Amino acid sequence: MKIMLQKLMPLALALLTISCHSKPKNDKMAETVVSKTEETKTEKQKKDLSQFETAYFASGCFWCVEAIYESVEGVEEVISGYSGGKEKNPTYKQVSYGKTTHAEAVEVYYDPKVVSFETLVTVFFGSHDPTTLNRQGPDRGAQYRSIAFYKNDSEKQIIEAFIKGLEEAEVYPSKIVTQVKRFKKFYKAEDYHQDYEKLNPGNRYVQQVSVPRLNRFKERFPQLLKKEAH
Repeated sequence: MKIMLQKLMPLALALLTISCHSKPKNDKMAETVVSKTEETKTEKQKKDLSQFETAYFASGCFWCVEAIYESVEGVEEVISGYSGGKEKNPTYKQVSYGKTTHAEAVEVYYDPKVVSFETLVTVFFGSHDPTTLNRQGPDRGAQYRSIAFYKNDSEKQIIEAFIKGLEEAEVYPSKIVTQVKRFKKFYKAEDYHQDYEKLNPGNRYVQQVSVPRLNRFKERFPQLLKKEAH
């Protein structure tokens, strides 16, 4: 625990004129995105995830968070979506423009024999700045707030103990504003958001925000990575 805490440092992204929004620039590009998205959708539909546990986190743009968790050993699949709010069946347009009480979130399918929930919490705090209220990097608004969801009392205790450890170790100069919320409902995002970083390497946001954020995480926690992620 102490080793992990020592590796956690505040993350600071320069304010950019880009954000977690994207549209294909032309019809040809749009066709390519749709084609790749359909392939990814088919691959994910073939997977049997019933044997895995699930965990839910929100820490900014879900394109970034999905890529980070997919690099972790023991994680089988990560789905981008929306959670933490009260509206039913929210859309990306509604959430991304702050028209709902939901946050962009991820659903993590993991093997508890390989990676523990506490390690997933370590990944959560080690890959974003939990002290910025309703903001992560260039993305602003409650839809990008920091939330660690729990499904039972054990998970809640793990999250709260981790936060307490960070505060006692004074890892961050500012107060941690992460919400600790009981998980209620997760809504899967539109298909084109799934594996977005991997399928859209030329996207400006991906190049300037998502990939650097993923690489910083990899540098801090090489021991948590899948072999192919090194």
